[in-house]
Amino acid sequence: MPEYSDQLSLVFHALADGTRRAMVERLTGGPASVSQLAQPFAMALQSAAQHIGVLEAAGIVTSTKVGRVRTVQLAPASLAAATQWISRQQLPAEQRLDRLESFLAGSDAPPRQGE
Repeated sequence: MPEYSDQLSLVFHALADGTRRAMVERLTGGPASVSQLAQPFAMALQSAAQHIGVLEAAGIVTSTKVGRVRTVQLAPASLAAATQWISRQQLPAEQRLDRLESFLAGSDAPPRQGE
């Protein structure tokens, strides 16, 4: 079994949670404060901060604090490794499905003479 980088595992772990995926989706529109990220989920700021901590540990987001406001922004380059890994898995699967489709299309043809 191939070994994967710890960073890739952190990214997939972070994105395994629906709340964190929703936060990442929200951040595609631009930076947001922790309270803005927490608001759609009706969760305490501490809970939102924990989710953001997981995303930060994976390198998916970065945050800065000015006064009492922590602003979070997406670090899109961090998703490149996950995108590349998924692409590498997708191509062979699609090729197998294409071969299956060709095989099944050929089996629908009427039998050849003499068979």
